[in-house]
Amino acid sequence: MNKAIQLACPLDGLPLHAQARQFVCSGGHSFDVARQGYLNLLPAQLKRSRSPGDSIEMVEARQRFLEAGFYEQIVGRVQEMVCKHVQDDEACLLDAGCGEGLYLNRLHESLAAHDLYPGLVGLDISKPAIIAAARRNKDITWLVASNRQPPLLPQSVDMIICMFGFPVFDAFKKILKSGGKLLLVEAGPQHLLELRRVIYDEVKQHGLPVLDQAAAQGFELLMQDELVYQTVALDRTQIADLLLMTPHLFRAGREGKQRAAELEQIELTVDVTLRTLQLNT
Repeated sequence: MNKAIQLACPLDGLPLHAQARQFVCSGGHSFDVARQGYLNLLPAQLKRSRSPGDSIEMVEARQRFLEAGFYEQIVGRVQEMVCKHVQDDEACLLDAGCGEGLYLNRLHESLAAHDLYPGLVGLDISKPAIIAAARRNKDITWLVASNRQPPLLPQSVDMIICMFGFPVFDAFKKILKSGGKLLLVEAGPQHLLELRRVIYDEVKQHGLPVLDQAAAQGFELLMQDELVYQTVALDRTQIADLLLMTPHLFRAGREGKQRAAELEQIELTVDVTLRTLQLNT
């Protein structure tokens, strides 16, 4: 594990240290490294359900969709923005809600191309997602863990990225260094509009989440960048994968799902906003 990464015990917050195929703290807690190479730091008492997060089917759908390249421009923009802020191997970068790991793996490739090898940590509450991520890249530290309690030591992280996820600003504040950055990648009002018009009887336009909670924790907005483009046509299988990897499948009614299933193809608007925040403490 990269020396820039400082893991914390999820039960008592004490530093975790590697011992053979385990990580242990001085409080007597130990966590085994799985044979796939990830570390499960989400003990049963911290779970809200037996199998939290995305299912195997959702993870596989996201893998197929992302690897088809429809979000490649998002990948490129995230790489560009992160490389502005990660300048040396002593930095620690956390992908909070990393899913099956494509974005962080591509960041690793981009940073390595600049001869940079900072500590990279991907965490997700979904065990199937982390298993898939661990298969991608053994040089990244993959954790089953929660954004509500990211298992890293206080003030040990230089940058957090949270892509289409659930930022927990008080928890992020705890682990970020003073002056640390938080990159939020969020869906804009036109995102997947054409598909939403198919599956919903009424399409509601939502603005970006307000940053009041972030400001209350000492975060300041440094930069806001919009990315809007049209995809090439998705076929029926890709439409089904996209629905399965998003909340829309579970929000849509029976008739909306049927209309989507009958689509032969569709071109979509991708509309995302990237907001860079800095923690000032």
